[in-house]
Order: sequence, then structure tokens, then C-alpha cells
Amino acid sequence: QMSNSSSISQFLLLAFADRWKLQLLHFWLFLGIYLAALLGDGLIITTIACDHHLHIPMYFFLLNLSLLDLGSISTTLPKAMANSLWDNRDISCKGCAAQLFLFAFLISAEFSLLTIMSYDCYVAICKPLHYRTLLGSRACVHMAAAAWGPGFVHALLHTANTFSLPLCQGNALDYFFCEIPQILKLSCSHCYLRELGLLVVTACLSFVCFVFIVVSYSCVLQPPSISFPSLVLVVSFCVSVVPPAVNSLIYSMRNQALKASLRKLMT
Repeated sequence: QMSNSSSISQFLLLAFADRWKLQLLHFWLFLGIYLAALLGDGLIITTIACDHHLHIPMYFFLLNLSLLDLGSISTTLPKAMANSLWDNRDISCKGCAAQLFLFAFLISAEFSLLTIMSYDCYVAICKPLHYRTLLGSRACVHMAAAAWGPGFVHALLHTANTFSLPLCQGNALDYFFCEIPQILKLSCSHCYLRELGLLVVTACLSFVCFVFIVVSYSCVLQPPSISFPSLVLVVSFCVSVVPPAVNSLIYSMRNQALKASLRKLMT
């Protein structure tokens, strides 16, 4: 029997383990990752915001990246931690929609921002004499808005389109948070083509950004898939949680000016 998504009050998320001890182990693992992300991104945001010497394009974009990473990991991990701790798989329909929207918004904005940061790196190294002209303060604000704004619209379209589909395959998701492809699996076979078309357009735009990033960094410096079903959940966790936790650290741990400002701030 066909049932609309509005008639579903909750979804069931995929559990990482079926035993309490393993669930508790996952909770402590998630907590460690989350606290590391909070500490790393929080220190970067505070340092850049407080030190006026770091108010230049590179650090402005790094601050935006840290904000996006912090929001992204806060969208998925706390719920996974709560489910592991309380042995619960439920998430309300509104909570699922909010999680899907926020994750799509933040990931889209982050991918756009990484594209902008690759351009910033290219201009700084390959066209240093034009750096201040091409990347003035107004241009940086416009670039950041170009990353955040379309990401919001993109997420809004996907969320509205996904939750307007009639669902007739139950309410169990094969994932540890609400994700578009998992909800499409629950839709009726003839109803998901509209959202699938939107996903194809998104994939094409993402591919263009990816090519731009590769070309940009190739101009600066010229210097593998897992198919085992038992590892799919681990890989999905690493892809969606680990990058937001370490992105900002990777971009900043070799930066002497940022580390010096951080030491100054702490002392």
C-alpha cells in the first residue's frame, strides 16, 4: 500500500552494532572524534577571528571552511552518538528532514569553498602580483557568499523534492543518518525520477568543481575503491564524518603564521 512521506512519523537509522558493549564503544569513539573536531575547528576559528594579522583571504576562507566542517560533523555525529548510547534507532520525520537539509547545505557549500580555495592558492603562487587585485576584501566576501548561498538553495530544493515523494517501502534507512539516496530507496519505483534528475545535475556541477580543483593545484604543483559489503558502513562513516573533523587541521597544521598566532592567543 502506498503511503506518503507525510504519514510517516519517524525513520529507523542503521545501527553500527547489535550488542550493547559495541554500541558503547562506538559512542566513545564518536565522542573522541567529535571533541577533536570541536577543539581543532574552534581553535582555528578563534585564532583567525582574534588576530588581525590573519585577516587576509587565505585565512578568511579557512575560517569559513572550519565553520562548515563544524556544522557538518555536528549535523550527523551527535545523533549517532545518542543512538549508540541509548540503543535507539529512531529519528523523527522533521528531524530527518532537518538533518538531510543541513548536511546537503553544508557539504555543497564546503565543496564550493574548496574550489574557491584552490583558486586562491593558484593566484597566490602563480600570479602573486595580481593577488590583491583579484582577491580583495569585497571579492572574498562575494566568493564566500557564492559558496554559502547556492548551497542553501541546492539543499532546499533537494529536501523539498525528496520529502514530497510518496514512500511505499517502509521507513528503515540503510545508513547512520538521513541521506537522499537512502530515502529514494523507500519511494515508489515510478516516483523517484524527478529527484534522480536533480541528483544528476548536482553530480555534473560537482564534477566541474572537481576538475577546477585538480587543474588549479596541478598548475601549482605537478607531482584507489572498496567493494566489500561488510566495509560499506565504515567507508560511509569515514567519508561523511572524518573529512569535516580533519579538513581544517590539514589546511592549517603546516601554517607557521597560524600556529604562532595560536600560541600567542593561548599564552
